[in-house]
Amino acid sequence: MIDTLISQLDNAVSWLQTLVYVDVVQPIFYKVGLMGYDEDTYDALYWVIVGVLEILVTYALLRPLEALRPIEQWQDRKALRADVWYTWIAKLGILNLAFFFMFQPLFNHWQSLMAIYDIPNIDVDSIWPGVTDKPIVSFLIYFVVLDFAGYWYHRWQHRFGVWWELHAVHHSQRQMSLWCDDRNHFLDDIINAAFFAAISLFIGVQPVQYVVLVALGNFMQSVQHVNARLPFGPVLERIVVSPAFHRRHHAVGYGHEGTRYGCNFGVVFPWWDVIFRTASWNKQVEPTGIRDQLPVPQGQGIEYGGGVWAQQWYGLVRIVQRLRGKRYPMGTAS
Repeated sequence: MIDTLISQLDNAVSWLQTLVYVDVVQPIFYKVGLMGYDEDTYDALYWVIVGVLEILVTYALLRPLEALRPIEQWQDRKALRADVWYTWIAKLGILNLAFFFMFQPLFNHWQSLMAIYDIPNIDVDSIWPGVTDKPIVSFLIYFVVLDFAGYWYHRWQHRFGVWWELHAVHHSQRQMSLWCDDRNHFLDDIINAAFFAAISLFIGVQPVQYVVLVALGNFMQSVQHVNARLPFGPVLERIVVSPAFHRRHHAVGYGHEGTRYGCNFGVVFPWWDVIFRTASWNKQVEPTGIRDQLPVPQGQGIEYGGGVWAQQWYGLVRIVQRLRGKRYPMGTAS
């Protein structure tokens, strides 16, 4: 079933890919003399189309919920403009696909060496013949393995100071919405793309599966950040991360200032938080953001930037200042 569905989706996207390339991209490239890049552009267009479709579907499903059942009422939505830009930049997915294909020759070489020297390799399909070689089973295994890696990736973002300064770009949004999942520092996006591409290739994820895994994970994370009251219930919220569970992670004083260095790090599944004792099921609606954004005396009144480039720049400045032993380099927020 999952194999047939993925195949049908792949055929539909491939049809759109060819249509857009032949009717739009190729004529433009021919006129401006860029036909030398036509093959790479054609390949990248597949991921771009998936990203555009994902954004349209996410907006169509989640925006009405935000309008009908908002957690918070905002008089001014200007703070979301930067998040919309982040979403389009991230969801087009060129970075993820580029790393996947850049690492593939390296992993093919490693796999050849492992075969030559008879070193065991991870092959999900052969773990349990007759079970794990079924497409739906292998897909779910890949999804769970990548989510487990995502949990630790997320914890490390909060654990290490320099890395936190990059991840703080994401947490600095004080108006949660369907758009703010992709609000990240671009350096963190590069690290993220390399990390998950390497793991995916190591466990044998195929390119088409990788596209679907990333798209599904992205959609579920958009749901987690939505500004809407969604009734997950006591059972469903223990299976997948709910907006209430993830909002606790973004709450000032809880998500990244609590016991040790925060709570609710799960990307898609909350199981890891339960297993490693970082789960908090408190559903009280708390202000979101970072404490040092708050005005004095509640915080430090630190400015994290209102636009994309300001947020990117402040992140780099914070890293430099942290390495110099100075914590608050920027001017205070107005």
